[in-house]
Amino acid sequence: MLDTDQRPSDSAIQARQREMAAEHILFQVVQHVEAQHPGLIDRIDASLDHLGDPAKDGTGDDEAVREIARRFLASARKA
Repeated sequence: MLDTDQRPSDSAIQARQREMAAEHILFQVVQHVEAQHPGLIDRIDASLDHLGDPAKDGTGDDEAVREIARRFLASARKA
């Protein structure tokens, strides 16, 4: 059980929930379009070199963002 001092802020909770909802919707869209137009996932995968983390506070990690995208695309391929 989390201590109230360790509880994420309401804005952090809402951001996580929005991220999960957006990922689910995007995943479904990618799968649908890939079924109609095979090659979409490969095209997105080929574009990942251009993906980066825009953070300007020292926490940016372009490769971490790309790896998340690669895992997302790998899941979409399997589904």
